[in-house]
Amino acid sequence: MAEPKPVSPETRNFLLSVGTGTLDWCMQCGFCTAVCPWRLAGGRLGTYFNIRRIQRLAQLGVEGFDDEEALFACTTCALCEAHCPRRVEIVANIRALRGILVEAGFVPQHLDPIISSLYANGNPWSGPRARRLDWARDLRLPRFERDTEYLLFVCCTSCYDPRSQRIARSVVRLLDSAGVSFGVIGTEESCCGDVADKVGAGEAFRQLALSNIRLFQSKGVRRIVTTSPHCFVAFRDRYPALGGEFEVFHYTEVLLERVRHGALGFARRLSERVAYHDPCYLGRHGGVFDAPRELLGVVLTAPLVELAWVREVSHCCGSGGGRLWAETPKGQRLGELRVSDALARGARVLTTACPYCVMTLEADCFGLGQQENLQILELGELLASCCI
Repeated sequence: MAEPKPVSPETRNFLLSVGTGTLDWCMQCGFCTAVCPWRLAGGRLGTYFNIRRIQRLAQLGVEGFDDEEALFACTTCALCEAHCPRRVEIVANIRALRGILVEAGFVPQHLDPIISSLYANGNPWSGPRARRLDWARDLRLPRFERDTEYLLFVCCTSCYDPRSQRIARSVVRLLDSAGVSFGVIGTEESCCGDVADKVGAGEAFRQLALSNIRLFQSKGVRRIVTTSPHCFVAFRDRYPALGGEFEVFHYTEVLLERVRHGALGFARRLSERVAYHDPCYLGRHGGVFDAPRELLGVVLTAPLVELAWVREVSHCCGSGGGRLWAETPKGQRLGELRVSDALARGARVLTTACPYCVMTLEADCFGLGQQENLQILELGELLASCCI
């Protein structure tokens, strides 16, 4: 029998003071653990990661709440929050608990170079700041001016990752075709800070956010359109507390408005069976469920294939909360479940609206040997292929 661990009121009070204020709302019903997607993935994390247990240990100030493997397994997908009857802010609690470790210098090995690059380069990919616009080298890409309506903010992943650069190029083509007034700032931009925020690197997030806020305000930015749901949520939900008040939109929202007003048309329609994966940060965190589906309805000849878990209860691809840079054994990955679900429903294309999801689902599709049977496309890519 394991030795009992002492309850520490001092530790508990400290935890409540650093951002885990809703811990006491938790009544230990276990819904959070029951619905966690890791339970379906199997493997070690399927049994070892227990969000209810982490919160209980933290509630009591008992040793174990800071277990690195468990604490950094969370993808911050917020499916647990969607089911919590007490509305415990579980993602905020996880962020605060991680912050204690990170600030003390206990950074998981896979995240250390990511955080270092955020400080040194303003992005998590170790990409030189001077090359932030290389993805648009041969595009007619307008620069943001004071009379431009939208700042187009392209996430770091789509700036530096070759596969993801296709997403940014597709979104630019669509916005241009729709007659949207948009422009980029470019090499002066820094990462939105989402990954720093979610892994508990609070000071890195603060520095990145303040740098962007000062830059945007100096340029006269009022409205921002993003290619990534993670940037969308960071700008909308996290920046205001630091003085960054902007109107923020995901590109699907802007495009749908243009379609409804007849400003954006499509030359062809797709006959393939297409499934849509709701990104956690666009859907559950961001509240955008209908815009991607309405856009797909314009270009598809067949009904959209809906997966088993969709909209508010959509399952995670596995890459949020810093997990994009973590290694999960084959056969235990959340993205494999989404790929298998799409295949079981007869889909030939699985589309989504998030660069992280695309990278993860494509890798897991290849890992399952299903790349000949299922194509992974970001929604912007799919729409651009139909554009006039």
